[in-house]
Amino acid sequence: MDEKTNLLEKIKLGAKGSAAIVAVIAIVFILATQVFYSVSEDEQAVVTTFGKVTGTESAGLHAKVPFIQRVYKVDMTTHGVGIGYEILGGGQNIPIDTDAKMITSDFNLINVDFYMEYRISDPVAYLFNTEQPEMILANEALSCIRAVVSDFTVDDVMTTGKGQIQSEIRDMLAEELAEKEIGIAVVNITVQDAEPPTEEVALAFKEVETAKQGRETAINNANKYRNEQLPAAQAEADRIVQAAEAKKAARIAEAEGEVAKFNKVFEEYQKYPQVTKKRMFYETMEDILPDLEVVISDGNVSQYMPIEVADRG
Repeated sequence: MDEKTNLLEKIKLGAKGSAAIVAVIAIVFILATQVFYSVSEDEQAVVTTFGKVTGTESAGLHAKVPFIQRVYKVDMTTHGVGIGYEILGGGQNIPIDTDAKMITSDFNLINVDFYMEYRISDPVAYLFNTEQPEMILANEALSCIRAVVSDFTVDDVMTTGKGQIQSEIRDMLAEELAEKEIGIAVVNITVQDAEPPTEEVALAFKEVETAKQGRETAINNANKYRNEQLPAAQAEADRIVQAAEAKKAARIAEAEGEVAKFNKVFEEYQKYPQVTKKRMFYETMEDILPDLEVVISDGNVSQYMPIEVADRG
C-alpha cells in the first residue's frame, strides 16, 4: 500500500508540474502576442495608451505594453468604389438608379456611373475623427458629382465634357474632404458610363455622337488636305513673285538703258541738231522699212542710194 501511495503521489506531482509548465507556456504565448506585433508594408499602425493616441508605426516588428496600449492597423493601399453602381463578386456591376440618375443644366435626366479611387491619407483622423469615414466619402462624392454634372448640358456629359467633369469633381471633392478631416484622399475619379434613362433617347444620342465623329473626321481630312496643298501653293506663289521681280529688274534695266541712250542722243542733238535729226530719221526708217532705198534727185537726174550709204553720207 505504501508503494502504491508513493506512486500515486509521484503521478500527482508530475501532473501538477506539467500543468505548471503548460500554464507558463500559455502565459508566455499570451504575453508575446500581446507585447509584440508586426506591421506590413501596406499598413500603418496607430498606437493608443489608455485610449489616447500616442504614436504611429510603419512596417516592421514593434512592441507595446499589454492591456495598456492598443494597436490599430490601417490599410494604406488604394481602394476603389463604384458610384451609381455596385460591384459584386466576380466583377458583376449592379446599377443603382437612385445614385446614377442626375439632372443636367438643360434640364435633362441622365444616368452617369463613376469609379472612384481613394486611399487613407491620415490614419489617426480616419480612425477617430468620424465613425463611418467611407460613408461620408460616398455621400460627399455623390454630392460633388451632382453639383458638377448640373453645370453641364446632357450633350457635354455624354460626349466632350467628360474630362472637364472629372477634373472639377476631383478638385471639389478634395476640398470637401480636407474640410471634413476624415483622413481620406481621392486619388482619381472617372466617368464609367453616361446614357439617357430611356432606350429611345440613348439611341438618338448615339446617332448624334456618330454624326459628331463624322464631322470631326471631315474636319481632320480638310485640315490634312490644306496642310498638303499649302506648301505647293506657297511654292508657286514664291515662283510667281520671283519671276515678277526678275521681270521688274529687267524692265528697269531696259528703261535705264533707254534713258542713257536718249541722254546721249540728246547731247549730240544739242551739238549738231540737223545731223542728229537726220540720223535719227534714217535709223527710224531702217527699223520700219529695212529694204528702203534713198533716191537723190536734182529734178532731172535720179540716183538710187542704199540706206546704209545714205547713213554714212
